[in-house]
Amino acid sequence: MDLTFSEEQDELRRVVRSFLARHSSEADVRRLAADTKGYDPALWRRMATELGLQGLAVPEEYGGSGFGYVDLGIVFEETGRALLCGPYFATVALAAEALLRCSDEQARHDLLPGIASGGTVAALALTEDHGRWDEKGIRLTAHETGGAWHLTGTKTYVPDGHLADLLLVAARTPAGISLFAVDAGAPGLARAPLPTLDQTRKQARLEFTDTPARLLGTEGTAWPVLERTLATASILLGAEQVGGAAAALDAAVDYARIRVQYGRPIGSFQGIKHKCADMLVEIESARSAAYAGLWALDAGDESDIAVAAALAQTFCAETFTRVAGDTIQVHGGIGFTWEHHAHLYFKRAKSSEALLGPPSYHRELLAARLGI
Repeated sequence: MDLTFSEEQDELRRVVRSFLARHSSEADVRRLAADTKGYDPALWRRMATELGLQGLAVPEEYGGSGFGYVDLGIVFEETGRALLCGPYFATVALAAEALLRCSDEQARHDLLPGIASGGTVAALALTEDHGRWDEKGIRLTAHETGGAWHLTGTKTYVPDGHLADLLLVAARTPAGISLFAVDAGAPGLARAPLPTLDQTRKQARLEFTDTPARLLGTEGTAWPVLERTLATASILLGAEQVGGAAAALDAAVDYARIRVQYGRPIGSFQGIKHKCADMLVEIESARSAAYAGLWALDAGDESDIAVAAALAQTFCAETFTRVAGDTIQVHGGIGFTWEHHAHLYFKRAKSSEALLGPPSYHRELLAARLGI
């Protein structure tokens, strides 16, 4: 296995970083964070038509480009650096991945091209009021009447669930956990945005009242699909967290070079130098964990993927939170103000830490998968 990036992958990183520097500036992030919708539809279309980001890892037969997860991880790392506001994680890491993993070939042909083209915003509705990400936490029910399926129950903390055109919903049926597709305009569906600590990543509460739905794959077989989807999403989120942590460290180092106290740049003081060095060591360790997961995804070894996913969220989530907090400390008083951008990274870090389950949950998964 080649554990280095190719020239094409380095160029992909450069192009994506340059694009986001122009279109996801701090001003853009603050503007979209204050908007209930939380993203710019015009930018979303440009991401698809100019860069092909939504369909990067979608196979060509479904309208995508057919690249690998290492390439996709590079994109997520760069979106993390830029604090991209938009449904990219919800659509690509969760919904598209769930479609790729399910056994419904017709559904893939029907639904993935819209995602790849940027015409469809999608979301995966899994968690409920208790916030659990495991199989036992799925209580929303589905029942079949006259050959048609209907959903009843509640999903909450759904990333970008209030603006998605397509919802993939995990539900419990007589045969077990099943996956359903629901159109945003389906009768009996009520959606409401939730107040969140991190305004750059929106979440929603969804109420289903006898809502018509399309069964994806075979009834009762969805949990392995969802488990694999969550593993992939955990690794991609790890890459995003590494990107955010790296941007926060860059901001701290830049400030330490220009802030003068007692006649010297504060970066020359031992306490600041050691803090920045510790942050760098943690980020590089987290980057190794995330990259190991990306290479495992491309290699396709399921046991390696399961371990790498748990490791990525065990390490990357806590690293981002610590680095974002230390960045505020390096900035001193100005770092605590609303006007400074350090709090944007800290809020994204805390939100991401809980997005797919807290690090303690992933440590339990890691221990179980290692047989400890």
